[in-house]
Amino acid sequence: MPNIAFVNGKWSLISAAKVSVEDRGFQFGDGIYELIRTYNGRVFHIHEHLSRLQASAKEVEIALPYTAAQLEKIIRLGCRKSGYADTKIYIQVTRGAAPRLHSFPKKVKPTVVMTFRAFEPLPLKMREEGVAILSTPDIRWARCNVKSLNLLPNVMAREQALRAGAFEAVFIRDEKVTEGAGSNLFAVIGKKIITPPAGPYILSGITREVVLRIGKKNGLEMVERDLKRSQLDSADELFLTGTTVEVLPVVRLDGRPIGAGRPGEKTLFLYRAFQEQIA
Repeated sequence: MPNIAFVNGKWSLISAAKVSVEDRGFQFGDGIYELIRTYNGRVFHIHEHLSRLQASAKEVEIALPYTAAQLEKIIRLGCRKSGYADTKIYIQVTRGAAPRLHSFPKKVKPTVVMTFRAFEPLPLKMREEGVAILSTPDIRWARCNVKSLNLLPNVMAREQALRAGAFEAVFIRDEKVTEGAGSNLFAVIGKKIITPPAGPYILSGITREVVLRIGKKNGLEMVERDLKRSQLDSADELFLTGTTVEVLPVVRLDGRPIGAGRPGEKTLFLYRAFQEQIA
């Protein structure tokens, strides 16, 4: 089963795939992306992911060279070609290749890259015991709702967390929680399950939206509102959501235990309900 790539209409092994050194994604981070996965061959909420890709492209004024239907066809073909039951699909669209100037180039064709490789699930121990997270100042730009290639602050924050023995970094802006470096954060406080509202300072994850719907369907009080950093210390439970982490319990924040210091009841309920939906 090969790890394969699609680059501007051509298929190859990932190791053989190439883009121009003048591509603006490489030169400026001038592009957008999506990360999708499959479960036993079924693509997870593909239409929501493609809608978000289209929204990001519109925000940065990149004209996608494929329609959503065409992109879906390419994605499904790539999944069949790679042959994995659980596939990690990465889509990147840049403004294209042109001599390096900050202004938009004229008459340039966007570069479209997709990669398909085996999805590697998190170790079971992380789900059973929970993970630690680290809070860090949010120094990113004010358009985080755009799934931009410019992820250097996220990269730096994630590395800071790993060096501190944590799994994830969570951004704090003006004393308010925004999101994780690669995930969304939920806090269980009393009967409420709170997550920061969608807006320019967070990327509203597809899994985040699914978990909100699951919780509401099961009678849980799911709330989208501002969440202060100080509220996290006294939360009963914390958990992360995302394409790769699904619903992941958090048991320590900045070296201190959350709640009882083990995965909480509501987190485990939502994880089980999520698994039932994808089964």
